[in-house]
Amino acid sequence: MLTIETFTFNPYQENTYLIIDSANNQCIIVDPGMHNVQEQAYFKEHIENNKLKPTLLLNTHCHIDHVLGNNFVYENWALVPQFHENEVPVLVSVENYAPQMGFRYETSPIPQAFIHDKEILNFGGYEIECILAPGHSPGHLCYYIPGLKSLIGGDVLFRNSIGRSDLPGGDHQTLLDSITTRIFTLAEDTEVFPGHGPSTTIGFEKETNPFVRG
Repeated sequence: MLTIETFTFNPYQENTYLIIDSANNQCIIVDPGMHNVQEQAYFKEHIENNKLKPTLLLNTHCHIDHVLGNNFVYENWALVPQFHENEVPVLVSVENYAPQMGFRYETSPIPQAFIHDKEILNFGGYEIECILAPGHSPGHLCYYIPGLKSLIGGDVLFRNSIGRSDLPGGDHQTLLDSITTRIFTLAEDTEVFPGHGPSTTIGFEKETNPFVRG
């Protein structure tokens, strides 16, 4: 059985996720946002205290608040982040603007191979479908686990809101199209775990989201 745990880190209150396979105590880390030694220590202690073994590091996208912990994960568990190739320029730019924003940023590794749209990852007997949903950033991926009816959605869809599209590589209409054609097509009882704020469901957002209606 897979479970999803949420941690909220850094001044942006970014949601970092663990996808845990309780059968063998392996886990996937998604969007590590730890930005100081206290958050890093808390995260590492949680993993060690629960005897978890991280086996994969995923980024939905590469804005600063979602990649601050990439290097920490690499240094501790030798995991290189996996993401869509269109996010490479987004990740590279973090090194330039992080100091201006007051962040101590340790450079993230860049993978040799990238995740593609509709690629299927296998973990703990479950499939994880990688859904390309650009608009907030050019290569934004959402990770859908049909067996759990769960979507780790990054900064595409929030509870009664959507991701911003005014950052470099963003586009408002592209974001709306991604939501309506790629996310709202999932089952209405799918739980969405967003990059910020509380979880929601596809059905709830179709009915109530003021920015995009199903």
